[in-house]
Amino acid sequence: MAGPRVVIIGAGVVGAALADEISERGWTEVTVVDQGPLPATGGSTSHAPGLVFQTNSSKTMTEMARYTVEKFCSLDVDGEPCFLQVGGLEVATGTERVAELQRRHGWLASWGIEARLIGPEECVEQHPLVNPDKVLAGLLVPTDGIAKAVLAVEAQIRRATGRGVRFLARHEVLDVRHSMGRVTGVLTDQGEIPADVVVCCAGIWGPKIARMAGMNLPLTPLAHQLAWTGPVPALAGQTEEAVRPILRHQDADLYYRDRFDGLGIGYYGHRSMPVTADEILSVDDADGMPSVLKFTEEDFEDAWAETRSLLPVTREAKVEEGINGLFSFTTDGLPLLGESPDVRGFWVAEAVWVTHSAGVGRAMAEWLVDGHCSSFDLHECDVNRFEPHQLAPEYVLARDCRNFDEVYDILHPLQPPEDLRPLRTSPFYARQQELGAFFLEANGWERPQWYEANAGLVEGRSIVTPNDWAARFWSPVVGAEAQITRETVALYDMTALKRLEVSGRGAAAFLERLCTGKVDKSVGSVTYTLLLDQDGGIRSDITVARLSFDRFQIGANGNLDLDWFTRHLPADGTVQVRDITAGTCCVGLWGPLARKVLQPLTDEDFSNDGLKYFRAKQAYIGSVPVTAMRLSYVGELGWELYTTADQGQKLWDTLWEAARPLGGIVAGRGAFNSLRLEKGYRSFGTDMTYEHDPYEAGVGFAVKPDKGDFLGRAALERRRADVRRRLTCLTIDDPRAVVMGKEPVYDGDRPVGYVTSAAYGYTIGKGIAYAWLPAELATTGRPLRIGYFDQRVEAVVAEEPLFDPAMSRLRG
Repeated sequence: MAGPRVVIIGAGVVGAALADEISERGWTEVTVVDQGPLPATGGSTSHAPGLVFQTNSSKTMTEMARYTVEKFCSLDVDGEPCFLQVGGLEVATGTERVAELQRRHGWLASWGIEARLIGPEECVEQHPLVNPDKVLAGLLVPTDGIAKAVLAVEAQIRRATGRGVRFLARHEVLDVRHSMGRVTGVLTDQGEIPADVVVCCAGIWGPKIARMAGMNLPLTPLAHQLAWTGPVPALAGQTEEAVRPILRHQDADLYYRDRFDGLGIGYYGHRSMPVTADEILSVDDADGMPSVLKFTEEDFEDAWAETRSLLPVTREAKVEEGINGLFSFTTDGLPLLGESPDVRGFWVAEAVWVTHSAGVGRAMAEWLVDGHCSSFDLHECDVNRFEPHQLAPEYVLARDCRNFDEVYDILHPLQPPEDLRPLRTSPFYARQQELGAFFLEANGWERPQWYEANAGLVEGRSIVTPNDWAARFWSPVVGAEAQITRETVALYDMTALKRLEVSGRGAAAFLERLCTGKVDKSVGSVTYTLLLDQDGGIRSDITVARLSFDRFQIGANGNLDLDWFTRHLPADGTVQVRDITAGTCCVGLWGPLARKVLQPLTDEDFSNDGLKYFRAKQAYIGSVPVTAMRLSYVGELGWELYTTADQGQKLWDTLWEAARPLGGIVAGRGAFNSLRLEKGYRSFGTDMTYEHDPYEAGVGFAVKPDKGDFLGRAALERRRADVRRRLTCLTIDDPRAVVMGKEPVYDGDRPVGYVTSAAYGYTIGKGIAYAWLPAELATTGRPLRIGYFDQRVEAVVAEEPLFDPAMSRLRG
């Protein structure tokens, strides 16, 4: 036996996959406990229909699904396969869905999954039961199929057992033991099992188990209808379980799969039916499977009517059985993976469906054994990604139900939620409303995208309307605001950006250890730097401002940065870290006239010599005390001006009154994004993530090799010599061909990369798209094409930055 003592709670498709993957990596002192029998334990795995569609807007989720397909295809139990690779077909019955299938095909091309768009005739050829008069187009993925989930559990149990893993059926978990901030074991109804690591894979019971370790898990079990027809006369004599592709009719919230001479029908179009984890019966108390609730026929009526329209052969059949099966939903539709922030050694792998189960098993095994995941970028799946308000029971329930309702909807990438708003507002919110701000949501904050008060400024400017998809949640005011920022000056609300304070006598040494740049510098210094993982991958890009000898302000990207700093704090108490975002606010004052606005309002020297680029100072702006940092994410002269929330409105009013006579404006996020791409500034989580290193991402300048050791340095030095891909700037001449992100990039007819961020550059008069490409293609002037719905948009690799490469405007 090797490795620490591990207890996995839950022997469903996730727990079994983790046991298999972790034992394959040498950790064999592993015990898996489940309250139910094996291999059908009574959770969601036991009733899952098993449809595996790999298509997803998330690269990570698609890659996890692909690994699940590949692994399950290799598994069998006594010759019976664990995966039926019949392919997957999504059909469109309306023109808007046709365009959506084109967009989804683009995702698959971006993430390297074979797929093709097909016409109505081939849809019927692939799935002869489909009504040829109803279908307009289809998306066919040959490697999709049906996972035999319980069989896959059994196969992985056998593999793990062969390596020494123990599986204990009929063991109900009563408590997770922990002491002094560390997990110590698991108490079951048959005794206590000591443990150094506990992983909760309890699925719909996850919140209940996590609560035993003091963890609030933002997960809601919701009932989803699954029905099975009796024999369909047209299918009489079908002896194979499945011969046709799994089918999705997302316009009606439906999916279908074969089952010999009958069909399975899944439906998401009914009312949301949430339950709490505490309401779910135990295996012993349930009449049948506890994850299965009584079928409500009245909720299925529309589904059955639509089924008989799409698949006319079902008119001669009946629904013979059905369930309301419980599955896990989260507030953003993504899994919950990672370690508790409070109890070391307690981990979760929750809200994972069969589709991604083996991928999650591998990711968690790598994370536990190696200290990081090398196969997948997990930043969007980390359980510690949430802000405090996103863990509120009202928020979790409302957003989880919304995600159920929208699971098959066509969603624009900028489309904000409509419920529970506003949640967080900056001190400038009332003033922004007066100016006609159009708000989108950012981490719960109401953040202006543009201001209708600026509508009159569009007149006389050449601002081209983009294509219909890109024109959603857009206004020509965005272009005017971007151009005027470059011409005069603008105020930007930057409050939604995360702000942390790191303090204490050990703060400088602590930050030096975590950051790639030199931050132990003079008071008033501001440093753009990176946080790396031990494999050299980028954890975040941040700014570090030294405000006093033992106090630093961090411009961070989100709650994962706070979690990262907290996990690395020294045990001696010499460093403290806290989130100061809610108690502070920030105005970005940027543009060539920014100094003319600011200098008359203060006695401090804001000349070029008085406050140089990337320096900070304390000052009074009128009567408001501020921390002023000479930074600019839009590539113009200016400052980030921070103050406490109680004085934020006064700061805004003071600056606005001074800016207006000079032609200054307020501007929103739409303009901001255009301007930052003209300058080539990266956005973590979009342009670069954990899977990328600084040299690939074009931020190698933030690594200072002449400083001391820092986390990830050794791995980074190995990666530096082998750069095979690059984040690359592309420009597009067609002003209407504005892409949105995640589109595939083609060299000829070959997909070679994908777009990260994109916008129209209102200063340079071109579309801009940043994309990951093979290094050999990232050469200035190389023509490429971007797949956008049914189009191939002409683009060319451009030298960056596109605007002010000499940095004269920033440093003036």
